[in-house]
Amino acid sequence: MISQMLLRTHEKKTLIVAFLILLAAAFVPLSNLLLAESNPLHIPGYLVPLLGKYLCYALLALALDLVWGYCGILSLGHGAFFALGGYAMGMYLMRQIGNRGVYANPDLPDFMVFLNWPELPWYWYGFSHFGFAALMVIVVTGLLAFVFGWLAFRSRVTGVYLSIITQAMTYALLLAFFRNEMGFGGNNGLTDFKDILGQNIQAAGTRASLFAATAIALALALLLSSAIVRSKYGKVLVGVRDAESRTRFLGYRVENMKLFIFTISAMMAGVAGALYVPQVGIINPGEFAPANSIEVVIWTAVGGRGTLIGPIIGAILVNFGKSIFTAAFPEFWLFALGALFVATTLFLPKGIVGTVEQYFARRREYKAAGETEKTYQEDKAAALTATTASPQAAE
Repeated sequence: MISQMLLRTHEKKTLIVAFLILLAAAFVPLSNLLLAESNPLHIPGYLVPLLGKYLCYALLALALDLVWGYCGILSLGHGAFFALGGYAMGMYLMRQIGNRGVYANPDLPDFMVFLNWPELPWYWYGFSHFGFAALMVIVVTGLLAFVFGWLAFRSRVTGVYLSIITQAMTYALLLAFFRNEMGFGGNNGLTDFKDILGQNIQAAGTRASLFAATAIALALALLLSSAIVRSKYGKVLVGVRDAESRTRFLGYRVENMKLFIFTISAMMAGVAGALYVPQVGIINPGEFAPANSIEVVIWTAVGGRGTLIGPIIGAILVNFGKSIFTAAFPEFWLFALGALFVATTLFLPKGIVGTVEQYFARRREYKAAGETEKTYQEDKAAALTATTASPQAAE
């Protein structure tokens, strides 16, 4: 009964991918912690946070796919929600340093002591507690997306104009967080983290746990996204993407539908940023850069927008390639990334997963057409045989 309910709510391939992600959540930490370095299945310690970073990017690409692939909203500002979630977690990690900083001030982070801040700003209160920081990851990103979306969608801003103002939003935040007066570390951002939930953030066990938490979050986000897009609401979202005016004419409140999915997507991006920061060890205003949001679009396009699984694959493959390419030819990476996007647009417009799905769909159509033709020919032959034999039977 439970399996039937899962299959109704999610596609079989989605359940398989979610299971594989959960399998990785168990395999990678156990391989790193329990297997000897001489074992071929052992995963080195430096790879664990790197793989965790890839999964954070995959979660961010999945969040973008919800609004772009299924609602037609090309957001060029999802990096802003990712960065805000990262800053919320970074503020918690900074508060855990205590008097172990360079200036040994138990109340103020080092950058505030250096800039002669007299006391901790009010908006830093509460971030000494993990629960409060986790709540702010959701609330801050969701609130920003709700306010921005409410203003944009009620004004019926669509298409390229919406994409431009999302990019303007992230650029405005970039300029704001660069200022030392904001109290977020200015150009240097937040770094030199020590502990998370009382555990050394550099310890192998902590890094393995962070990877597992990221994988679980990605699997849950995939199942949630699948449930949304396969529901009646998700079908209407596709209608908004393909024919917004017609959907509005049918009586649906298109603004509210866009606002809901945009807010959910922003919250998912914020969670990705919060998981990213403790594994990478730093968060600075560079994460707000518009180029970062454009990269997310490329990951989604390469994997296949409107497929849920495609953006996950695209984010992992492109960032894996980036790690290799930037080590060998760092000055040519942006050219390679641009060429990849152009090649995808020209030769794989549906992305990797979309093209594979289209191929198998055509094979099924050809097979069904062949079986239909075969059945028709057999029936025709049987009818001809019966017609030929009937005069002989009459004699």
